[in-house]
Amino acid sequence: MKKGKIIILNGTSSAGKSTLARVLQDRVSEAFFVISGDDYMQMLGRSKYVDISNESYIQYNLVEAYTAKALSDRGMNLIMDTVHFTDTEEEVGLKEWVELLRDNPVLFVMVTCPLEELRRREKERSDRDMRYDWDGKAESQIATLYPQDIYDITIDNHKNTNEECADKIIELLNCPEKFSAFKTLWLQRA
Repeated sequence: MKKGKIIILNGTSSAGKSTLARVLQDRVSEAFFVISGDDYMQMLGRSKYVDISNESYIQYNLVEAYTAKALSDRGMNLIMDTVHFTDTEEEVGLKEWVELLRDNPVLFVMVTCPLEELRRREKERSDRDMRYDWDGKAESQIATLYPQDIYDITIDNHKNTNEECADKIIELLNCPEKFSAFKTLWLQRA
């Protein structure tokens, strides 16, 4: 069975990943599930069981990777909206994602916009639970995201419309041989 494509939209809080995921889903020519990291938090009810500052968050994040693998292995396509950090104390399992998904067709996309726009978007948001200190989260996350040169493509959804960003991603979907970020990360794992 042919494996389904996995589009991972990575970026800071308020970068526009969720909005882009919905626009992308509407514009692609085949069926794609959209799964957000926030969906997993909601499944747990943003409860006392998830502490985003410790090992339990890493385990929760890996559930996303296992979901992606299960769907892809069954031939289903999906768009994942999540946040992966570099190797810091906030590491949320990208190494494990790469190990798990190295044989699946993964398109790793960086979603970005200018800092001032991130600040503006965060102030406008009303869907954040302040127990998790989301205010100002985007600014603190910028330095800890994987460097832009590791992705298959970087999308600026402030400079471009979400439709233009989606079209750039769709253009790459037709060239799975260009899905190289996870393969490169796998080769660099040592």
